[in-house]
Amino acid sequence: MDKKIAFVGLGNMGAPMAENLVRAGLDLTVYDRVAEAVAKLSAAGAKAAENIGAAVKGAEIVITMLPGDEAVRRVYLGESGVLVHAKTGALLIDCSTINAQTAREVAVAAQERGFRMIDAPVSGGTAGAAAATLTFISGGAAEDIDAARPVLEKMGKKIFRAGESGAGQAAKICNNMLLAVMMIGTSEALNLGAASGLDPKVLSEIMLQSSGRNWVLEVYNPVSGVMENVPAARGYTGGFGTDLMVKDLGIAMETAETTEAATPLGAYALDLYRRHSAAGNGTLDFSSILKLIESQKLARLG
Repeated sequence: MDKKIAFVGLGNMGAPMAENLVRAGLDLTVYDRVAEAVAKLSAAGAKAAENIGAAVKGAEIVITMLPGDEAVRRVYLGESGVLVHAKTGALLIDCSTINAQTAREVAVAAQERGFRMIDAPVSGGTAGAAAATLTFISGGAAEDIDAARPVLEKMGKKIFRAGESGAGQAAKICNNMLLAVMMIGTSEALNLGAASGLDPKVLSEIMLQSSGRNWVLEVYNPVSGVMENVPAARGYTGGFGTDLMVKDLGIAMETAETTEAATPLGAYALDLYRRHSAAGNGTLDFSSILKLIESQKLARLG
C-alpha cells in the first residue's frame, strides 16, 4: 500500500497501532497533543506533525484513536479539525469507542463535506494492539469498510461489518458491557471458591472444563498467580483501565436509556466499577474489580 496515512491519537492503544503501520512500511504521519508520544513514533520511523492540520494534509486515509465523544467532535468538527484540513475524498477511520449517535453525527458531517467515513472501534486491548491481533468492529458503507481493510489488516486479525454508520460503536458497547458483567461474575466465583478453601488455579481449571467456561477464564484470569502475562500477574498494571470500563459502561447505559432496552446487570456492573474507581483504582486494569469483591464491602454497600 503506497497511500499516505495520518494517525491522530497516540495513547495506550493508538501508539502500538501506529507502530504496526510503521513496521509494515506504510507512509505514516502522526500527531498527538503529548509531544513525547509523537517523538517516540518519529523515532520508530513515522513523520511527526505539529498539529492536526499538518498531520492530515494530503492524506488519503486518516485514522483516529481518541479518548471519548468530546475529543472526537473536537478533532473532526473543530475549526482546526480533520474536516477542515483533510483532502476531499479521503477515507476517515475512527477507532475510538464513543456513543453511536456521536459516530453517526460526525459521519454525516464528513459525508456532507465529501469524505468517506467509518467507525471502527477495536477489541483486544493493549496486548492485541501491540501484537496486531485486534478485532475491528466496523460501521459504515460496505465499500468503505472494504477500502479500509488493507490498512486495518496491518493492525488486526479480524474485521467485522456490523451495519451502517454507528453500528460498530453499538456492537462494541454491547461486547464491553458483557465483558464487564463476565469479569465480575468470574471474580465472584473465584472469590467464593477461595473463601471455601479452594485453590483458585485448580478452580479455574475445573470451570474451564465445565459450563462456567468463558473468555476471562481462558485468557484474562483476575487472580494473581493463576496466569502469566495478564494484568493480574503484574499488579493489575497495563491492560484496559477501570476508568475506561466506567466510560464504556456509561455509554452502554445511555444507549439502553435511549433504546429503552433492559440492562439490569449492565447497570449494576457500572455501579460496581464506579465504586472501584472511586476507591483509587481508576488506572488499574478492569480485572482488578476482584479487589473490590475480595474486600467484602459489597454486603454493607448493598
